[in-house]
Amino acid sequence: MTDTPHPLYARHVETLTRALTAITERGYWSAYPESPSPRVYGETAAADGKAAFEAYLNGDFPLDQPGGGDRVATETSPFGVELGVRYPHPGVDELVSAASAALPAWRDAGPQTRIGVCLEILDRLHKHVFELANAVQFTSGQAFVMAFQAGGAHALDRALESLAYAYAEMTRHPGTAGWEKAAGKGDPLRMTKTFHVVPRGVALVVGCNTFPTWNSYPGLFASLATGNPVIVKPHPRAVLPLAITVKYAREVLAEAGFDPNLMLLAAEAPGEKLASSLALHPAVKIVDFTGSTEYGDWLEANARQASVYTEKAGLNTVVIDSTDDFAGLCRNLGFTLTLYSGQMCTTSQNILIPADGIETDQGHKSFDEVAGGIAAAVGKLTADAARGVELTGAIVNDGVLERLDEVTKVGAAVLESRTVEHPSFPGAVVRTPAVVKVSADDTATYGREWFGPISFVIPTRSTGHSLEILRSTVGEKGALTAGVYSTDEAVLDAAEAVAIEVGVHLSCNLTGGVFVNQSAAFSDFHGSGANAAANAALTDGAYVANRFRIVQSRRHA
Repeated sequence: MTDTPHPLYARHVETLTRALTAITERGYWSAYPESPSPRVYGETAAADGKAAFEAYLNGDFPLDQPGGGDRVATETSPFGVELGVRYPHPGVDELVSAASAALPAWRDAGPQTRIGVCLEILDRLHKHVFELANAVQFTSGQAFVMAFQAGGAHALDRALESLAYAYAEMTRHPGTAGWEKAAGKGDPLRMTKTFHVVPRGVALVVGCNTFPTWNSYPGLFASLATGNPVIVKPHPRAVLPLAITVKYAREVLAEAGFDPNLMLLAAEAPGEKLASSLALHPAVKIVDFTGSTEYGDWLEANARQASVYTEKAGLNTVVIDSTDDFAGLCRNLGFTLTLYSGQMCTTSQNILIPADGIETDQGHKSFDEVAGGIAAAVGKLTADAARGVELTGAIVNDGVLERLDEVTKVGAAVLESRTVEHPSFPGAVVRTPAVVKVSADDTATYGREWFGPISFVIPTRSTGHSLEILRSTVGEKGALTAGVYSTDEAVLDAAEAVAIEVGVHLSCNLTGGVFVNQSAAFSDFHGSGANAAANAALTDGAYVANRFRIVQSRRHA
């Protein structure tokens, strides 16, 4: 292992130091500006990024990696834009062999060099953030500003956060140590001990359709920084954002003197089940996955040779007891349900309200008035198509449309979903959120996830009953977020106690510009790893520490 870090470490050490401070202070900090304003990024940045994105369309993606002869194209844009990008289609053995061959030199480079190179990759991606944002927008269905923020700046922040945790864990102990023990009347026993950070092996990242970069970057960079080559297997409908990521990562790795096969793209043909083939390969020792509960459970049960990190599905829940800002409550939840058409793993699905209503700053509100207030807020945000689509984006896949059809057959519609014509993209598939009233006894309906712009308002016997539903549903199925509204400290404390019990992050009385379905890097943990919705948190020490092991050698001094 080299003792001399690469010059890239010195170039970026200030950023690393600030990130290390941020993960201990847990206050607000961001390394990458979230505003796409030309005042921040320059007058031509947006146009240059869009042009770079468009240059990829209907052509062979420029990626020089093993097995590039065969090509696949599988993406369909939710905005109706023809993509037609053709990606290299290497075989499993080609990918794993190339990654394995790249490991030794990367391992021996040492933590500081690896961190320096990874920080340079983030810097390179940031220079192309508009290109990346366009790719996220047109593959995921996110509106552009959200794609820029979540898919660009915030994804880079989450990646940097994982690098900070990786560096902290790798350098928790000294690289060498002197050991001395008294030995009676003779000379003491003296040893020199060396502690090597040893990667687990080849890492696999299985990307998702909705947030291809935000959800992939933490695991991708945590594995790479700790010495593991990474095979990136994108969702077939959202390949381009991760292909761009791999492209620039390979450029930086080669420029830094390392084998670019430390980062490889695994695009799959329809029905190929490439993720499963890779996940079960004996050389693959780490798997990161975001997506369905069913497949996440399968990976955890079957990829036994690997450390598996999953973020799956859950029943995100809001308990409404009372409020001193009824209008703010409605606006806040209305925005939460509308943003990206509810296609976020953190968006609230189940809204629990006492059947007898709640006390507010506007007087007593009946159940129907509370449910109607939330629905009206959604309706206001989506009433004007030109403005609404900048929040809703487009529907990511047919599964969401099928659930929207199915939900019309359950409960009573408080707000029906509407089809909207996108003013800029005539082929876009846009639907407004649906809000449906169901009985508290109808656990068969609200006790499963309805991913997409679907939420349920549920009349309960009391706030205590609402908390019991929160405890039972999240305790069984998991959740990534929970919310509570109350002017009673005892209720807030009771909700927090339930949240701790079932391992879900709780937000209290959100009425302003902070929303339950959004989390801030360096401050908020995304997922807890403490319930069925995810077996890991983005990001903490546990998320990175098991991606390497410590192997020691000792010699007599």
